[in-house]
Amino acid sequence: MRTAVEHSASQSLKQPPAADRVYAHVKQGVLDRRYEGGTLLTEGELAEAVGVSRTPVREALLRLEVEGLIRLYPKKGALVLPVSAQEIADVVETRLLVEEHAARKAVPAPPGLLGRLTELLERQKEQAAAGDLAAAAVTDRSFHAEIVRSGGNEILSRLYDQLRDRQLRMGVAVMHSHPDRIAKTLAEHEEILNALRAGDAEAAVGVVHRHVSWFSNLARGEVR
Repeated sequence: MRTAVEHSASQSLKQPPAADRVYAHVKQGVLDRRYEGGTLLTEGELAEAVGVSRTPVREALLRLEVEGLIRLYPKKGALVLPVSAQEIADVVETRLLVEEHAARKAVPAPPGLLGRLTELLERQKEQAAAGDLAAAAVTDRSFHAEIVRSGGNEILSRLYDQLRDRQLRMGVAVMHSHPDRIAKTLAEHEEILNALRAGDAEAAVGVVHRHVSWFSNLARGEVR
């Protein structure tokens, strides 16, 4: 028989720390829009949902506030911050700088990159067909990140990775608000892949520019 200490150690190995569990729960909820912008979350509700005390909830919420996903209000709770027009504009500007450079640098594209992009595109098509927009947004982001990583510049790759959560949140919101956009996204990913396969750097850059710039219309309220 195992001792109580061994059992406790085994249990601790199975689950991450309480604060990490709350952090992951809230963050995933914000990213997949279970907790939409403007939602007020209370410590009690979150503690009950995750099955922990309030102390780790406070710790997790402080981390999420630093990341800009929520704003804490003492004795009230945590407000989920909506995606702002300025945030969209800033993300688009940064993505264009990084991704146009990456697309140009990806030519001539190695077979490994083309294979990974083909696989991601097929996965995204399946997820879109199944109506799993949150998963499709994750795969969308992976498609672009693969091109950025192919350049071998670790600093640029880390910079791009820092945009991950903001991109996912924007991507899921867009797919829900503009369901017709998913078909255009898939078509443009196909165009990017075909341009890389053909070794046409300028065509690839052109499609990336059109594809990413579309988001800037959201910031100006021009998307219908």
